[in-house]
Amino acid sequence: QVQLEESGGGLVQAGDSLTLTCVGSGRTFDSRTMAWFRQSPGKEREFVAGIIWTGGSTYYAESVKGRFTISRDNAKSMVYLRMDNLKPEDTAIYYCAAHKSPRSYYVGYTFPSVFSSWGQGTQVTVSS
Repeated sequence: QVQLEESGGGLVQAGDSLTLTCVGSGRTFDSRTMAWFRQSPGKEREFVAGIIWTGGSTYYAESVKGRFTISRDNAKSMVYLRMDNLKPEDTAIYYCAAHKSPRSYYVGYTFPSVFSSWGQGTQVTVSS
């Protein structure tokens, strides 16, 4: 099992940038596909960005492509989400998640049900 903790959220203005950090613990962190999801009030949790365990491939939701960048540092057991040109519609609680199976090379896991470990979330609020 992987334990996760997010940080870096806050209140920013439209057009600003913010970087979220997710710290993981557990022996298999570096062998898991990692992803960021977000959830706003009244909406379902939605996929934002993912990165396979090697860090060699990333994938994004269309709504954030070109503005957000996911990366990871397995030596530090950390995953990052760099968010540029933030918009009010990016306002949500952002969650870090680890895929349930290790060492998968598949690029494209987007359903919350295939991620078995979750952090507590960090709030991002973007004012207009």
